[in-house]
Amino acid sequence: MALKPESTAPFHSVRHALRVLEVVSHHTDGVTDAGLARETGLPPVHLAQLLRMLRREGYVEQIGDGEQIGDGVYVGGPALALLGSSGTGRRTAVEHQLQKSLAALRDSVGAAVYLSRYIDGEVRITQYADSPRTPKVNEWVDFRSAAHAMAIGKCLLTQLDHDGRRDHFSRHKTVRLTSRTTTNEKVLFRKLEAQPATVPVLDLQEYAVGTVCAAVPITAGRSAGSLALSLPLEHAHRLRQAAYTLNREAARVLLSLTI
Repeated sequence: MALKPESTAPFHSVRHALRVLEVVSHHTDGVTDAGLARETGLPPVHLAQLLRMLRREGYVEQIGDGEQIGDGVYVGGPALALLGSSGTGRRTAVEHQLQKSLAALRDSVGAAVYLSRYIDGEVRITQYADSPRTPKVNEWVDFRSAAHAMAIGKCLLTQLDHDGRRDHFSRHKTVRLTSRTTTNEKVLFRKLEAQPATVPVLDLQEYAVGTVCAAVPITAGRSAGSLALSLPLEHAHRLRQAAYTLNREAARVLLSLTI
C-alpha cells in the first residue's frame, strides 16, 4: 500500500511540538520560555499555544514560582517519560495517552470520536471514545466493507495512491447502503482525488440513515490514519463547528503516535 506523497507531510504544529520537546529533553535542569523561543525559533504566541497543549497532555511540566507562561522553567513531563520507554510499556503508554486525548476531544466536540488506521488493506478502528450522551455509530454493516460510504473510510482512501484505491475496491464493492451512498466508482475516485488534505471529509447519511460524520487525516510515517466524529442527524447543525474543532485538535492525537 502506497500513500500519496502529500499525505506523508506531518502537521506543522506537531513538527514544532517535537522540536520543543527535543529542546526540553536537552535541558535536564529545565529551560525558560525565552530559551525555548531562542532555540526553536518559534514566535512567542505560537510557542505559548504549544506549551499549553504540551502541559495539558503531560509532555512538559512547569516548575518555579508561578503558573503563567514566562514563570519558572519547563522540564519533561510524565507522559514524555512513558512514551520514551520501549516494549510493552511504551505500547500501553501510547494507548493510554491516546484514550485520554480521545476522551477530552469527545467532551470538547460533544460527539463520539474514533481513531482509525488502514492496516493490511483494511479499515480498522483502533480506538474510540463515546458515552451515553455521545453514543458511537451502530456498525450495522462491517466497517471494512463500507469505506466508500464512511467519512473514516473515505479519509483513509484519500491518503492512498490510485493503485492503492483500485486494490481496495477490487476487494470491496461499492454497494448502496442508503439513498445517499455514492456507488459509481468513477465518481467516487474523482471525489477522493479532489478532496483537499486540509478539509474534513464528510459522511452525510451515506453509511447510516440518521447519522452524520466528519474525519481528518492523521498520517504517521507510512501508515494512513484518520480521526473522526459522529453525530445524530438532529445535531447536524453542529457538524461544521465540530469538524473544525476536530481538525484543530488532531495534532495532539498525532503527537502521541509520533513520539
